[in-house]
Amino acid sequence: MWKRRREAEEEKGKKEKSLLEELCRDDSELYDVLGSLLYIDPIAATSRTDLKVLIEEAEKSVKDLSYEMAWLKYRQAVDKAIFEASQNPEERSRYIEVIKGLVPKIVGATEKAKEKAEKNGLPNKAASLERRIHNCRFVSERIEDVINVASHFYNERLVILGEKTGREERREERREMGREEREEAEREEKRIEDREEASRERRRKERAEARSKELE
Repeated sequence: MWKRRREAEEEKGKKEKSLLEELCRDDSELYDVLGSLLYIDPIAATSRTDLKVLIEEAEKSVKDLSYEMAWLKYRQAVDKAIFEASQNPEERSRYIEVIKGLVPKIVGATEKAKEKAEKNGLPNKAASLERRIHNCRFVSERIEDVINVASHFYNERLVILGEKTGREERREERREMGREEREEAEREEKRIEDREEASRERRRKERAEARSKELE
């Protein structure tokens, strides 16, 4: 049982990695940064706190010299801005400006936290904070690419998560039905899944065709 579950999780991780690799193409640095930035379940991982409140909390932490907490709040704000930009394309330019404005602040707070780690003799922690600084600057420099990939990745993940939720709800309903109703429900679910698979295949072909045209 545990072996099957582990294998299923590994297979799931491969598919998610493959999706991000496909979106990033041969841009290894973009892939590396987004691999640590994007969430498999954006709804669950993205803070529900208002973006403005997160920024205010981060700024308060800076005033209190609590730089680790400031970094966390700024990071949550950036994550939320990226996700909301991916779901609200008509407001993308506004979110991009918000992210660009946050990057110098998160870099400043992280540099302070890094200095503290170095003074306390924590080289591994200091190195980790240095990577965070690099990633933040990369996001600012490549913000258009970051948002484009995030939009495709999150939309695909939301489709997958929605399908999973939908299948679980339909199975629960079938348990409450009689045999004939259950069989009809199973046939309907198969039709739904066939349509969903056809839709996914169509999207894959469209992406492949788009890439092919770009290479011509």
